[in-house]
Amino acid sequence: MRGQRTERLVRLAAKFMLSPSKLISLTDLANKFNVSKTVISDDVEVINSAMEDEGFGQMQVDRGRSGGARFIPLCTPQYRETILSDIAAKLSDPERYLPGDLIYYSDLIFNPETALTLGYCMASLFTETEPDIVITSEVKGIPIAMFTAYALGVPLAVCRFRNRPSDGAAVGVHYPTANGDVKTMYIGTRQLQHGSRVLIIDDFMRGGSTASGMLMMARQFEAEIAGIGVFIAYDEPKEKSVPSYHSLLTLHHNQEGRNRLTVTRH
Repeated sequence: MRGQRTERLVRLAAKFMLSPSKLISLTDLANKFNVSKTVISDDVEVINSAMEDEGFGQMQVDRGRSGGARFIPLCTPQYRETILSDIAAKLSDPERYLPGDLIYYSDLIFNPETALTLGYCMASLFTETEPDIVITSEVKGIPIAMFTAYALGVPLAVCRFRNRPSDGAAVGVHYPTANGDVKTMYIGTRQLQHGSRVLIIDDFMRGGSTASGMLMMARQFEAEIAGIGVFIAYDEPKEKSVPSYHSLLTLHHNQEGRNRLTVTRH
C-alpha cells in the first residue's frame, strides 16, 4: 500500500508540473488511480507541502462542484533571489562585457534549464495578473517568454522586425528608438486576439523602446496590459519609454566603466 501511494504521489506531481496553471479534475484523477476523491485531495496536500517547502510553487485547489487542482509556479523571494544571484554572478565575469555597456548572456538564456528557471521566476511576478497571452520580440526575448507563458499556462506571440509570409496577414507599428531612429515591428493577426489581456516580456531594457513598441502593438489590438517583465534592465536612464515594468536583474554602470548586476527588489 505504501509503495502504491509513493508511486501515485510521484505520478501526480509529475502530471501537475508538466501542465502548470492548468486545472486538472480530481474526479478524473480518482478514477485513473482507482481511489476515492478524498485520497487524491490528501495527496494534493502532500504535494503542496513539498512544493512550498522547496519554494518554487504551490497547489491551488478548486473546491467547486467539478473539483480540480492546478500547480501554480510561485517562487518565494528567497528562492528567486538564490537563483538570480547565481545567474548574476555568472554574468558578472569581465569576459562577458561587450562594447556599448552590454553583457553577453545568450548562452544562458538559450540553455533550456536556465530559461525554464527564469520563466518560473518571471511568471511568479505576474501570476495574479492572469494574462491571456504573453508577447515578446525576436530573437533573444523568446526563450524566457516561452517558459513564462508555459508557467502561466497561456500561449506566446512573437513580434518580428520583418514581415514573414508564413505569418499570414500582419499588423505593423512604427516606434521611435532612443537614438532618434524609427523601427517597425510586425505581428500576425492570428497570433493576438482583440481585447486580450497581454503580458509583455523582453530580455533587455535600456531606454525601453522595444517594450514600448510591443505596448503600441498591443494597443492596436485593443489589448489590456497585464504587465511588462524584463530579464535585465539598465539603471540608466531612470525614465523609460514605458510607464512601469518589473525586472529580474538590474544592470548598474559605475564611473570606473564597470558593470554590476544585482537582483531587483520587488
